Formats: sequence, C-alpha cells, structure tokens
Amino acid sequence: MPEIPKTSNDRLLSLDFYRGLTMFLLIAEFSHLFSYLVSPDLEGTFIYALGEQFHHVEWEGLHFWDLIQPFFMFIVGVAMPLSFAKRMENGDSYAHLSKHAYLRAFWLLILGWALYCIGPGRIVFRFQNVLAQLGVTYILAFWVLRKSPVIQIGFSVLLILISELLYRFFPVEGFDQAFVAGENFGAWFNILISGKEDGGHWAMFNAIPTAAHTIWGVCAGQLLLRKSSDKQKLQVLFLAGLLALIIGYGISPLTPIIKRISTSSFVFASGGWSLIALVICYWWIDVRKNQRGVWFFAIVGLNPLFIYLFAHVGGANLIRDILLPFSNALFAWIGELGAAVVLSLLVLFAMWYICFWLYKKKIFFRI
Repeated sequence: MPEIPKTSNDRLLSLDFYRGLTMFLLIAEFSHLFSYLVSPDLEGTFIYALGEQFHHVEWEGLHFWDLIQPFFMFIVGVAMPLSFAKRMENGDSYAHLSKHAYLRAFWLLILGWALYCIGPGRIVFRFQNVLAQLGVTYILAFWVLRKSPVIQIGFSVLLILISELLYRFFPVEGFDQAFVAGENFGAWFNILISGKEDGGHWAMFNAIPTAAHTIWGVCAGQLLLRKSSDKQKLQVLFLAGLLALIIGYGISPLTPIIKRISTSSFVFASGGWSLIALVICYWWIDVRKNQRGVWFFAIVGLNPLFIYLFAHVGGANLIRDILLPFSNALFAWIGELGAAVVLSLLVLFAMWYICFWLYKKKIFFRI
C-alpha cells in the first residue's frame, strides 16, 4: 500500500479523502457508468433507483448528484486557511498570498471558461462549470479570510439574500418568474453575458450565492486549526450542518430547492450536507484513525485539477476508444449492458491509475 500524507497543520487526510472521493465521482460521470445504471432494462429495480441519485434533478428537488459541486466548492474553502497558514509559517507575506489568490482565481476562471470553447471551435462565454464558478467563489472567500466568523457568515448570508431578492423582484418582463425555468433573473443574466440562455437552465449567477459554500468551508478550516478538542470541533461542525439543513429544508415551501439556479434553500441544504460529510470524514479518518483503504481516493484528491481537466478535454473518451475492442472481445458474452458497465469500470480505473502514477512520480498539477 502506498504511503499517504500524515495529518498535519497544512494537510488533513480526511480532507484529501473527501476531495478525492468527490473527484472520483466527477470523473466517473465521464466513464458513462451512471448512464448505464438508469438503462430502461433496469427500470423498476433498486439499481435504477440508485442510478437516479447520480443524475441531476430536472428542476425542483435534490438528488445526491446535486451535492457534488457544493462538496467540491466547500472543500476548496476548507483547504484555504490550512494552506495559507502553512505558507505564512514558511515566510510568505499577506501581500504575496493576495497575489497568489487573485492569480489562482483568474486561472480557475480562464480554465473553466476555456472548456466551453473546445467543442464549438469558437469563443463561447459560459461560466457554469466548477472551475469557473470557483474562480468567483474563491476570491470572495479570500476577501473575508481574515475576518471574524460572524463577519464571514454574515457576508455569506448577504450574498444568498442578494440572490434571493434579485430572483423574487427582478422587474424585466419575461424574466420576472422567480422559480420558473428560463423565465427568471438567472436566464436573463445568462443572455446578458453569453447572448443566450443555457439549454439546461444552469445560471452563471450561481457563483454569487454558492460562494457561501466556499466561505463556510473557510470557517470550517479555521475551526479545524484551533487548539480546541476534536470533540468540540465535531460538535460545532455538526450543529452548523444541522442548522443549515433545517434552514434549507425549512424554507423550501417558500423558496423551492433548485440547484440549476442555486436558490437560497438549495445553498443552505447542500451546505448543510457538505458540513455533515466533513464531520463524518474527519471523525472516522482523523479522529478514529480508520485509514485503511483511504489512500485509494486520497490519491485522486492530490491531483484534482489535472484529472478534472483530463476528463473534460476528452481523456476519458480516448481511454474508452482504446479499451473498447478488447472489452468487446472479452466481455460480449455477458450481454450488451453488462459489457458496457465493465468498459465503464475499466475506463474509471484507468483514470484512477493515471492519478496513482502521477502520485508515485510526485507530479502534482497546481495553480
């Protein structure tokens, strides 16, 4: 078993696992595995019901898959104070950290935007993916990094409130239906920026309310750095997560949970689940020291930028094309659907192995 980083001031094994599991699920989407789980041949089965949880809700509601992006944006926030604390221990000034933060946000935005330009072969102004949204949420979180928790949480709630008010009271005719797909402020903002509405009604403006996820991650990371006991840390994180869940689901009759436009109820509910997931990982891995097998996902978490870009620019499809003839020859006997599932698992394992190889060679892609 490969060696994995020890828990320290700048790195938590539970955080690497949390990040790695989230990235593993993201790249699993590119293996097409989740598509096969909802094959018509499986309709009415437990596997089909499970597979639905790995697809976004069409509009109102919440599936597990709707939590993956909030998880990652929250994880980035948790890592910020840990990373910056280590940099300052090594002598970096706040001015240097500020320059690094702005450059990182800039490159996240550029990389996220550039992914939309690959297929069309022309410049496309879209900013809905994880990287582009992080380019905004990262810098908003950095602005309050050195503020008190009260100011940090207050700022995050203000961002959510601004979004809520814009959707509810936007005065432009045709875009004044707060929670109707294609007829709300988010659709208008998409048209303003890119010239057209997104086909899936994903709003670019989501980066503003979901900055709360990254800011709440910063709060959690700063709490984990404190000298208080693990029990106290877990209690605070759990209660914060529980409160966010109560608020999110509690206001859902008034403001429906809609990920595609990141309604306030969605931000609170998904933020609550993000906190609870951190509690579980931290308690199980760093407090209880149950670390067997954790390295499998942690390795993916050490190269998240690379594997995300690799999958998006066609790396998964290239691997699929290479493996397809061999998979057909070896597994055709189990049926078309079975062979397709096996191929997806092989593609997923190949992407994991690339991360493993990079880890063994100590190659890490960062900005």
